[in-house]
Amino acid sequence: MRHQKMLPDIALVDPELTLSMPPSLTASTGLDALTQLIEAYISPFSNPLVDGICEQGIKHACRSLKKAWERGDDLKAREDMSIASLFSGFALANAKLGAVHGIAGPLGAMIKAPHGLICGKLLPFVMETNIRALDHDHPCLDRFQKIAAILTNNPRAIIKDGIDWINQICDTFKLAPLRKFGLTAEMIPTILTKSLNSSSMKGNPVELTKTQIQSILKQII
Repeated sequence: MRHQKMLPDIALVDPELTLSMPPSLTASTGLDALTQLIEAYISPFSNPLVDGICEQGIKHACRSLKKAWERGDDLKAREDMSIASLFSGFALANAKLGAVHGIAGPLGAMIKAPHGLICGKLLPFVMETNIRALDHDHPCLDRFQKIAAILTNNPRAIIKDGIDWINQICDTFKLAPLRKFGLTAEMIPTILTKSLNSSSMKGNPVELTKTQIQSILKQII
């Protein structure tokens, strides 16, 4: 649901209000924010303003997501994550999202799993699929390399290093497999159909095929 009247006149982003969040909620919401920053950054609708917001947001998220999960009373980490979350909202509003959210929306309506957990499970597989689907000289590949450099704090990082970083933090959070929330192989055709019609798919850097999306879904059960 979207409408101009649903937009607030004022948004108060106060890290102190997040100090009581339990680790599971910290992980889920943090992964959602990180996913939104990454997807907006590689979107064909991105622009220089969004680029700067995303790069800074990813920096805040990657240095503090694990810290906030480990120690909920770390105010500096909570501040970083509040900024990352806010920036991710700015980014998606101006550049759209991608296949992670294109799949996560319909999938989240069919199983009882936190949205951010679904995003975290999908993100590395969608990134790998996008990278394989892009032409070898596609400019978006440079963006994936930049994401890897930011996540690892290593300017010489390669794309795979970024995906490994995401996999490692998801392993640290011990995200439950989605079958634990009711996802079955029999649900894949329905999720596939709904995902292809999702508006978020329009922000993906490359159009994914039914086979590619089906493969992603099979890997997250």
